[in-house]
Amino acid sequence: MPLKSTSVSPATLPRSVAISGVIFAVLFLTSLVLIRIAIPADPNDPGEWLSNSNSKVWVQFALQLVPFTGIAFLWFMGVLRNHIGELEDRFFATVFLGSGFLFVGMLFTSTACSQGLLEVFGKRTGSLGASETYRAGRHVVYSLLTTYTLRMAAVFMSVASVIGKKTSIFPPWLTWLGTCFAVLILLLVNSYGWLSLLFPIWVLIVSIWILTRGLL
Repeated sequence: MPLKSTSVSPATLPRSVAISGVIFAVLFLTSLVLIRIAIPADPNDPGEWLSNSNSKVWVQFALQLVPFTGIAFLWFMGVLRNHIGELEDRFFATVFLGSGFLFVGMLFTSTACSQGLLEVFGKRTGSLGASETYRAGRHVVYSLLTTYTLRMAAVFMSVASVIGKKTSIFPPWLTWLGTCFAVLILLLVNSYGWLSLLFPIWVLIVSIWILTRGLL
């Protein structure tokens, strides 16, 4: 005797879940802006920003937001998958989930490394340019965040846009926007750090589009 399907209709999701993307976007934008303002973009900086108490406070606050940022992003992934529903393609769904999980994992890893550096070197004054430990840690954090974390975000954006186009769940302008943002991050984020803001901006736009159309 065949079992009846127990899949949940997208309409049964509470509206509070739908705002997870907005929460992620706000938290991630706040963290990125604070870090970009407080810390020099050059990974070879001598660490003089650590002697500025305001910079350290901003960075500490930004790092404390990251766990909640990652949690909100996981909920946002769930919202998108629910929106796709039975139209989900296994091939693209694998890349979608893989890139999303890698993004969160590497975001947490880069944050943990940053907190370690801040704890170890935060109480020192003056230049840390002669410290090989600081320089190595600084480059590790920079590579994790810029080269890997944000590029996984770009992959997530691009595959979500492809799914949106194939299933027609997104309007054409939204799929093109996600694709353009993804290409810019993939190719130019190492040279233009502020391009990292494009990812949370895209999540915010998608979330607002879903909310305003009552698609959940």
